[in-house]
Amino acid sequence: MAERKPRAQDFPGAPPANLVSGSVVFSPTDHPVPLNDHFQWWSYVKGANWRHPLGPQSDIKGKGKYPVVHVAYEDALAYAKWAGERLPTEAEWEFAARGGLSGKPFVWGDQFRPNGKWMANTYQGRFPVKGTDKGDDGYVGIAPVAQYPPNGYGLYDMTGNVWQWTNDWYRPDYYARLVAVGGVTRNPQGPPTPYDPSEPGEKKKVHRGGSFLCTDQYCSRYIVGTRGKGEVSTGTNHLGFRCVKSG
Repeated sequence: MAERKPRAQDFPGAPPANLVSGSVVFSPTDHPVPLNDHFQWWSYVKGANWRHPLGPQSDIKGKGKYPVVHVAYEDALAYAKWAGERLPTEAEWEFAARGGLSGKPFVWGDQFRPNGKWMANTYQGRFPVKGTDKGDDGYVGIAPVAQYPPNGYGLYDMTGNVWQWTNDWYRPDYYARLVAVGGVTRNPQGPPTPYDPSEPGEKKKVHRGGSFLCTDQYCSRYIVGTRGKGEVSTGTNHLGFRCVKSG
């Protein structure tokens, strides 16, 4: 979708000059800023897409082992169908991420850095200020896949590096509603419709897994029970996906 020119009817009132193909790229600030407005560090970049993750002057040469990014939900769904697979539900994703552990904050256990060891690609430094992420975990920005230990099921990168699409519509009250009904819900498939009270008109799916931009200062999505959300036609340079296959 990042390679398509946006349609005027989908963005009423947008200046024609803004209707260009592209995607959203992390753009660090040159000084500390309040963390109450994420538009300060995200920019829509003309020509950014999965082949050009930072814009038209960038490429993916030598990046064959890196996660694919700038994929919208439709892109991930199409790839999964082509591969004879599908996207996971949010419940499937979390079950897989926990790797057999129950009630732990991280997919590897209780401590963010057990015995001082880095377990995921996250952000170290003053977020979102340019040049402050020193890469203490081994990487500044995105990393190749499988650079950190797998979880108990042998799965890599279930937290950190890039967020991942799931198949569930986003509703903040979905699990509270399941609890209100009573009993134990087995293999929930997600709500039938989306709803984000902060943007009621936008159709959003659930993101899981954290990213290389996650930090305890702002976005601690490397904590396994946390959730993200994203409008279905929007990709970024810290958002990817993984597939599952029914048995």
